[in-house]
Amino acid sequence: MLLDLSEEHKEHLAFLPRVDSAVVAEFGRIAVEFLRRGANPKIYEGAARKLSVSTDTVQHGVEGLTYLLTESSKLLISELDFQDSVFVLGFSEELNKLLLQLYLDNRKEIRTILSELAPDLPSYHSLEWRLDVQLASRSLRQQIKPSVTIKLRLNQNGAHTTQVLQTDPATLVRLVQQLEQALEEMKTNHCRRVVRNVK
Repeated sequence: MLLDLSEEHKEHLAFLPRVDSAVVAEFGRIAVEFLRRGANPKIYEGAARKLSVSTDTVQHGVEGLTYLLTESSKLLISELDFQDSVFVLGFSEELNKLLLQLYLDNRKEIRTILSELAPDLPSYHSLEWRLDVQLASRSLRQQIKPSVTIKLRLNQNGAHTTQVLQTDPATLVRLVQQLEQALEEMKTNHCRRVVRNVK
């Protein structure tokens, strides 16, 4: 699977061939540090002074490299696919090898960092339901009042939580229709593309 880089990312990465390979390696270290601790403007300013370029140019270069490394790590692309993805940028053979080495050295760490950044959402454990129908009351002898009670158990951080929900059948049918519509929409090409890029 090849990476599909936008023109903006290509512009950001276009700065890399203009600097020495040691600087690119340092940008790779800064990119991983950026993922760990966030942006540090002082590092950008110091690098910009040493290279005699604007701070924005350095920041865009690091952000472009960060994007390249994170997307490659997220998709776990192979060495060959990474080389083919970078080859499109028109860099020298030496720079391509350096970027590949940066990717290979840091992909496990980047995946670990990305997994720590991902929100820990509750997941489904079990579901129990019951249908209750009230046929009459003291004031009304002939009434039919159905209700559905749902007991939903979820897992989060190894702990079980329970949610009890109660609704009428009409609302439940509407909810089921909305969920089925969402599932159908997940099968569209657009949603598949979005999900693939989010992983």
